[in-house]
Amino acid sequence: MAVTYTTAVKNARLEAVVSQIGTAGVLEIGTTGMASVLATIALGNPAGTASAGVLTFSGFPRSDTSADNTGTAAAARIRTASGGTDIVTGLTVGTTGSDINLDSTSITAGQTVTINSATITHA
Repeated sequence: MAVTYTTAVKNARLEAVVSQIGTAGVLEIGTTGMASVLATIALGNPAGTASAGVLTFSGFPRSDTSADNTGTAAAARIRTASGGTDIVTGLTVGTTGSDINLDSTSITAGQTVTINSATITHA
């Protein structure tokens, strides 16, 4: 049987994620398996808020005005800015219906990469 959490517990767990991100987290967009980081975008402070079991990141759209590498965006992770400790990995990336929604998944080094929205839904 699957474990089921109340909405209050889901929200508390997601708020713990925000707490772990801290005041200066970053969202890295990468290729499959994060083999190459394509863009890095600073998150807000706080990074977001939890409601109804969904963590919605604040301050979007946000952009990286100069992509680091060329490739197809396929994965994302959230890290602390200092030390680069992974907080959340395995985020999906697309143009709609993903955890991280970009204006385009085709990225060229030096271009502006815009994230239109970012959410994590607690299962």
